[in-house]
Amino acid sequence: MEPNIIARIREDLALNADERTKASSFRFFKEKVHCYGVRSALVGRIAKDYFSEIEFEDKKTIFAMCEELFRSDYNEEAFIAAEWAYWVREAYTEDDFFTFERWIENYINNWAKCDTLCNHAVGSFIEKFPAYVANLKAWALSDNRWVRRAAAVTLILPARKGNFLNEVFEISDLLLKDRDDLVQKGYGWLLKEASKAHQQEVFDYVMRNKKEMPRTALRYAIEKMPPDLRSRAMEKNW
Repeated sequence: MEPNIIARIREDLALNADERTKASSFRFFKEKVHCYGVRSALVGRIAKDYFSEIEFEDKKTIFAMCEELFRSDYNEEAFIAAEWAYWVREAYTEDDFFTFERWIENYINNWAKCDTLCNHAVGSFIEKFPAYVANLKAWALSDNRWVRRAAAVTLILPARKGNFLNEVFEISDLLLKDRDDLVQKGYGWLLKEASKAHQQEVFDYVMRNKKEMPRTALRYAIEKMPPDLRSRAMEKNW
């Protein structure tokens, strides 16, 4: 492995930056973000190309490079870091949970970074070590909005497969009255994915809680349900 792989990645990203892409990407975020302005598909190719140079390195070395990428605060570098972390999932051990937790607390500062890391790497960790789903409930109580969103979006792919339904509802309970719209969207999205395998259970959950559930979360949760169920869920309570 060449020692300057991170520098080469940054050079590659800078060379492929496009001002129009950069300008358009800002529209998706309320908070200030740092980005080169490289199209997502191209960032994905760059991630794969450079991973081929390091794929036989040990996980500790790869995670150290992921951390260096996260530390830059650039969206594209965070995307590459999250992909690399996911691609070594076969080597995950229980201690990795606390690495992921630290990354979320220290480096995740917008929804894109949160979802890219949590949907795949952290979600795969939870599938491999399901006992750690209990730790997500502690995340749901965090003062950090991105840690709270992470509690929900980590279970997106497992929930889509029909797994962890009880925990989906427990985390949604903890986030139910959250006032942050990006947290509301996160747990609403989680309920929507869970509804694909458990439509009636999720519908019943929404109906039980719709008086307290913010409209944003409710709309996300019922988005994939049949029109008649959506109409019932959206009926006013008076």
